[in-house]
Amino acid sequence: MQVAVIGSGLIGQAWAMVFASGGKQVALWDGDAEALANGMGLIRSQLEALEQQGLIDSAQDAAARIRTCRSLEAALKEADYVQENLPERLEVKREIFARMDALLKPTGILASSTSSIPASAFTETLRGRARCLVAHPVNPPYLIPVVELCASPWTSPEALSLARQLMLEVGQQPVTVHKELKGFVLNRLQGALLREAFRLVKMGVISVEDLDTTVKAGLGLRWAFMGPFETIDLNAPGGLDDYCARYGDLYQAISEEQTDTDPWSSDLISEVNRQRRQQLPADQLLQRRLWRDEQLMELARARRRQVARTMAAE
Repeated sequence: MQVAVIGSGLIGQAWAMVFASGGKQVALWDGDAEALANGMGLIRSQLEALEQQGLIDSAQDAAARIRTCRSLEAALKEADYVQENLPERLEVKREIFARMDALLKPTGILASSTSSIPASAFTETLRGRARCLVAHPVNPPYLIPVVELCASPWTSPEALSLARQLMLEVGQQPVTVHKELKGFVLNRLQGALLREAFRLVKMGVISVEDLDTTVKAGLGLRWAFMGPFETIDLNAPGGLDDYCARYGDLYQAISEEQTDTDPWSSDLISEVNRQRRQQLPADQLLQRRLWRDEQLMELARARRRQVARTMAAE
C-alpha cells in the first residue's frame, strides 16, 4: 500500500516515520518547500534515535522509503491512503480535502489527523465523502501507538476497515469512536483531567508541581498499562460493581463540586505558567521534550517485552 502524508510539521513527520518504519512507501508533501526539507532532516535524525534505542531495525531503510514531492498531485498520484496534517482550521481542512478528493484515485482513503474537527464538517459536499474519516494520533505516534478512528455519518464501513487494517500493519493500536463529537475520546478524557487540575490550583489546594507528581507518580503508573475501567475492576475485592457500590457516593459528591464550565482565566493561566517556568525555564523546553521522548522510548521497549511475554505464554 502506498501512503501519502500531507503536511511536514511535527505530526506529519511522525506519521511519515510510522508508515515508513512499518514497511510502507511514503510520499511526503508540504506547500512550504523549506518546511519540507527541514522536516526530512528531522525525520532522519529521529529515525536514527529510534534505531539506537532498538525500536526499529534500520533508520536508513526507513528513511529510504520516504520521498518528498514538490506538488500535491505528485504525492497523491500513486497513493492508496492519505494522512492529512495541516493546521487545525475548518477552512483549511475543507480546501485541502476538496483538492485531494479531486486528485486521489477512487479507491483511495482520505484521513485527517485533526484532534477536534469531525470529518462531517469538511467532507459533506465531496463526491468521495464515503472514503473520508478521522485518524487522530497521539503525539508522537511513533512512540504512542493509539489512533482514534472516527467516521462521519457517510463514511463507508470499507473505508473504516481499510484504515484500521493499515494502522495494525504499521504497529499502531486503532480504537473506533462510534459517534462524532468534539475532541473525540482521548482529548475529552485529557480535558476532564486538565479542568480539574486547573481548578485545584485555582482553589489553592495544591501546587502545579505537586499536581503533576500526583499523576506521574500515582495515577500515571497504573495508566501506563491499564485503563480506568480495568483499574477500578481490580481495586475492589468483588470487581467493578463492588467498587461502584463502595465509592459511587463519593464520586457523585465530588462531581457536584465540578459543575462549573468557566474558562481558564488569564490570571490562572499566568499563575500556572509562572510555577512551570520556575521548574523549567522556557529556554529548556526543547531539551525537556527530547528527554520526554527518551522516556517514551524506554516505555515503548518495556511494552514490547510485555507483549512478547504475553504472546509466548499463549
